[in-house]
Amino acid sequence: GAMWRGAAAGLLCLAAACLLRRGFEPRARLLSAAELRRYRGAPGQPGLYLALLGQVFDVERGRKHYGPGGAYSGLAGRDATRAFASGDFTPAGLVDNVSGLSPPELLSIHSWLSFYSHNYEPVGKLVGRFYDENGAPTEALREVEAAIEEALKLQAESEQEKQQFPPCNSEWSSAKGTRFWCSRQSGGVHRAWAGVPRQLFSPGAQRSRCVCVRSSGPPWGQPGSSRHSDTGDLQHPHLQQYRGCHPLAEQCVLPA
Repeated sequence: GAMWRGAAAGLLCLAAACLLRRGFEPRARLLSAAELRRYRGAPGQPGLYLALLGQVFDVERGRKHYGPGGAYSGLAGRDATRAFASGDFTPAGLVDNVSGLSPPELLSIHSWLSFYSHNYEPVGKLVGRFYDENGAPTEALREVEAAIEEALKLQAESEQEKQQFPPCNSEWSSAKGTRFWCSRQSGGVHRAWAGVPRQLFSPGAQRSRCVCVRSSGPPWGQPGSSRHSDTGDLQHPHLQQYRGCHPLAEQCVLPA
């Protein structure tokens, strides 16, 4: 009788626990927007969830931030992906529409997604903009992911450019004008050379900016080439000298 039934229930329960541990059930859970709205952490509600790019996370551990009255309570119970990029916590900003975001904003979404993946339990997917009713990624999600991929590539290129062309130090005074100079750690890039100031014109940028340029050795990225003019990157096509400054001076003053 009853004892046997209890034992059988116990066995079933164990099997379910195994399934849960293997991550089958909770990851496959699909929530509608209406279901997700019930998870805002208020008394009598089943829990505290938020979604980012359609991925739903249990943020109960961060209740003081996301629960009622918390600074980020607006993010709870919905997918407010756009707010993670824009910082706009008004109803207009608390939406999942990510069209027209800039590369830095996309990178912000990317880093928040990795933050939640590392710190909170994923519980499922939100059916809507980013996942269809079978939990498969939508075209919208693929587009965002491709845009994030592109933003990551741009970021890597600009990091690379910063190593090649570190920003100058600069100071301005109404009496003297602007002084640019290079040091071995200007622009926060610690290196073995100081370089000389040049204007760098990046394709697509409105204005030039002052960078420090290596003035001896082979050009950047060609350490092994023996046939070079030993002028570092000074021949780079996007660079221009400052008028009235000695081409190899480590500092340059532009009158006010």
